[in-house]
Amino acid sequence: MQTVAAALLVFGGGFALMVLEIVGARWLARDFGSSFYVWTSQIGVILVALALGYYAGGVLADRSPRGRPLAGLLVAAGVLTGLIPEYAPWFTDWIVNRHPADAPIPLLWQKLDPALGSALIFLLPCFALATLPPYLIRWSTHQLSRVGRTSGLIIAASTAGGIVGVAVAGYVLIDVMPLSDIFRAVGALTVLLGLACGVMVRPAPPESGAGVNG
Repeated sequence: MQTVAAALLVFGGGFALMVLEIVGARWLARDFGSSFYVWTSQIGVILVALALGYYAGGVLADRSPRGRPLAGLLVAAGVLTGLIPEYAPWFTDWIVNRHPADAPIPLLWQKLDPALGSALIFLLPCFALATLPPYLIRWSTHQLSRVGRTSGLIIAASTAGGIVGVAVAGYVLIDVMPLSDIFRAVGALTVLLGLACGVMVRPAPPESGAGVNG
């Protein structure tokens, strides 16, 4: 049951993360245009968030077997995500308005401005969501003989959630909901994931020498 619960949680996390990536690119396009640089910036920032989050999630799992630190991180990220419509315009306005209005923006900043905006708005929420898979692999695996299968299932569930998130965001949500409401909904989902981790994730029972934690 722990493995099934972990798979469901990472599915939700992967879904939320990819919705943020797709909808975030549309949000950035309002200020930076829909150029190739915007998509490159958004994809690059999300990959950075994934790399940092995967590592941090593994470290956190080794240091704290309880779900409270993970829950706190996700709840904070959910609140931050829900507030994106409130604070993100301040960041993007600052980035755009620091360039003289009567001069063209240098090509270098046409490339880097979207990356800066993406990092300021989306790096932290996506980082928090990326901590889920390694933490839950640690939590749900108690025997070395099952590490491969358990980690494979959880990674596959996270990826499946991302696939569904891309499809739902690109084909449904953007057409039927304002971007601000999508961010609030993803924020609420992230908070729920955090609360679920706080309730469900408990230290594993004492293990024999064959266990991964022993």
